[in-house]
Amino acid sequence: MKLAREGKITPEMKIVAQHEKVDAEFIRRGIASGRIIIPKSNRRNLENPIGIGEGLLVKINANVGSSKKVCDVNNELEKAKIAVKYGADTVMDLSTGITERDIITIRNNILREVNVPIGTVPIYQTALRAIEKKGAIVHMDEDDMFNVVEEQAKEGVDFFTIHVGVTKDLVKYLVDHPRTMGVVSRGGTFLAAWILENEMENPFNRRYDYLLELAKEYDFTLSLGDGMRPGGIMDSTDYAQIQELLEISKLVKRAWKENIQVMVEGPGHIPANEVERNINIQKSLCHGAPFYVLGPLVTDIAPGYDEIVAAIGGVLAGLAGADFLCYLTPSEHLGLPNLEEVKRGVIASKIAAHAVNIARYGKKASQWDEKMDIARKNLDWEAMIKLAIDPELARKIHYRDESSKDDSVCSMCGEFCAIKMLKEALKKKQC
Repeated sequence: MKLAREGKITPEMKIVAQHEKVDAEFIRRGIASGRIIIPKSNRRNLENPIGIGEGLLVKINANVGSSKKVCDVNNELEKAKIAVKYGADTVMDLSTGITERDIITIRNNILREVNVPIGTVPIYQTALRAIEKKGAIVHMDEDDMFNVVEEQAKEGVDFFTIHVGVTKDLVKYLVDHPRTMGVVSRGGTFLAAWILENEMENPFNRRYDYLLELAKEYDFTLSLGDGMRPGGIMDSTDYAQIQELLEISKLVKRAWKENIQVMVEGPGHIPANEVERNINIQKSLCHGAPFYVLGPLVTDIAPGYDEIVAAIGGVLAGLAGADFLCYLTPSEHLGLPNLEEVKRGVIASKIAAHAVNIARYGKKASQWDEKMDIARKNLDWEAMIKLAIDPELARKIHYRDESSKDDSVCSMCGEFCAIKMLKEALKKKQC
């Protein structure tokens, strides 16, 4: 950001501009204003850094990570690789167990072998360290919190979710005014519990200037976390959510003053009719900073299908101006996703982002669709399968029964294929 404000165009800006098919000066101005970010630590070499923000293609993030119940180091790395294979622009490692050594190993493997921006929520490791060394999460202190941020920054993490807006006053408010779902953000809950136990202000908020110093030293991007995001549509757009956003809006300006790149995380569960309103509120309060949304989920009744719910919300959010979509998997609210569920979550989110990009940018974003249309017109099944977002599934469905031996049509229409019939009619007419 500092270089952009000095009028300098970096190699990363040029790469992003080329990918986005815009002028590098457009990227520089966006970064200088805070409306575009390039999440990249100065400790990592990324072959293809990405831009997120105003005027750019909507990006998607995939979460991976172990839990206290399920921890397979190699499996989490495979999830990250599958996520990137099917279109994730970034990966966040949200590992919480079984031991601190496990999550360090998982993160380092992903940082080493997955060449996209990598994010974490450092309070997770801090919490696990506090359990192992001090007996409970609420016994961690502010040095523990900042030490983990710096340790991960030294490893090369590109962006951090930090729940800076979870304040002592806001936690007290929730004690007196309970929500239907309470606080569902894991990091937000860790800090809320710590605040209640210690009767002190959130260290990330109270010592925000120190957090900015760390960001400046390692050039990581801050993702200001939505610790008070609604965990059910009954809590959407309530006092706690908006009050946290008001606090975050002040912290965005403080980050920009120190030339720190920042994005803002947005709510999870919101009815469809409130999505646009929420995007407009965030963009207005946070001065156009890139907006990173979880889903959003527009209904709470679909465990096992939440990747579809998130894709619906993602299209609505993207059309309203969201810049960055976080995927959900079919196992959301049920358990840790397996490899297939990660794939399904990424594809659903990628479809949503692509649909938004077509609506925003027209032909610039729809060349993929145009190639598919030509292949369909020509009844070129191999080309259609190769162009599909999931070629393996497309091939499996097309060739799963005997009728597929006639490669000129599909089993749905057979001899009544509209494209084939029209071609034959036009051919007779020309003769």
